[in-house]
Amino acid sequence: MKYLSNSTFTHDQEDKIGVLVTNLGTPEAPEKGALKRYLREFLSDPRVVEVPRLIWWMILNLVILNIRPKRSAHAYSTVWTERGSPLMFHTQDQADALALNMQEKYGDKVIVDFAMRYGSPSIESVTRKMLEQGVRQLLVLPLYPQYSGSTNGSTFDALSQVLRKTRWVPDVRFVSHYHDFTPYIDALVNTINAHWASHERADKLIFTYHGIPKRYLTSGDPYHCECYKTSRLVAEKLGLNKDEYMVTFQSRFGREEWLQPYTDHTLKSLPEQGVKSVQMICPGFSADCLETIEEIGIENRDYFMEAGGERYEYIAALNAQPEHITALSQLIEQNLGGWLTSQRNAPLSAKLASDLGSQS
Repeated sequence: MKYLSNSTFTHDQEDKIGVLVTNLGTPEAPEKGALKRYLREFLSDPRVVEVPRLIWWMILNLVILNIRPKRSAHAYSTVWTERGSPLMFHTQDQADALALNMQEKYGDKVIVDFAMRYGSPSIESVTRKMLEQGVRQLLVLPLYPQYSGSTNGSTFDALSQVLRKTRWVPDVRFVSHYHDFTPYIDALVNTINAHWASHERADKLIFTYHGIPKRYLTSGDPYHCECYKTSRLVAEKLGLNKDEYMVTFQSRFGREEWLQPYTDHTLKSLPEQGVKSVQMICPGFSADCLETIEEIGIENRDYFMEAGGERYEYIAALNAQPEHITALSQLIEQNLGGWLTSQRNAPLSAKLASDLGSQS
């Protein structure tokens, strides 16, 4: 194997700290071809679909990729904007705001950038760019508050694939979850309170999270428990009792059992139980995307209203709200630990660098 080196490396180069924020990814356009490429990469990840590879290859390539891209392209077209995919521009805005925050505090010592697990910009391309910029200490922050092997674990896999081909591996820290990080909880509480300040409270507040197969839970994945803990901490700060909120799981795929209760089934059943108004929030999504805007904001609204509901409201994700950026900045600084004050980032003296250069 040929190990990749830093083509711009010099011995007097000042070491940098890199902060790489990541999210799931998005197709390049709301078109069938772009969706097919994106879905092939996404659904080929063994962390996402834990099915024997040969069997899954046939299902994916002979069935799913011949049916789903067209349907998904239509769904994406309903949320696409002049800035492109919502997930892309919200993540870009978050990274830009975090970069500005870090620059104001630490100058050019800290480099912030973002990448997508699937699609572009890829984790490999952005990591390579950061190493070329002199990053010797790298903090990776997947923007998934609740840990799951299919999201955070998969991100770690992608990062390790890059670093295993790198000649000089940087110091690495990885934020595997922040589901109970107090500033994040407070940001959720405040965005709900802000919504309530301009709208009446609904009969029920529903915390809805992306689902995963139930067997992942029984195999030891902590996602289910962390979703419930996030919801409980927010509900406690809001002063809600157990009858005023609930937790559900959305976005099932395939025929096997996933985490329950299912969001769509729940919304179809609530009106007959006397719940005529609901407010939905998606704490597992750091940025609005197809799943929040179209699936929760439109599709599930229709289920509820058609079943006899009278009022349905979606409370937007935290996106690049100032309080969210502050919370993420605090999370970053907490995980950078002693790196910010370490002297190892000082460049070599000019004479030593010259001597080393002459020996090489």
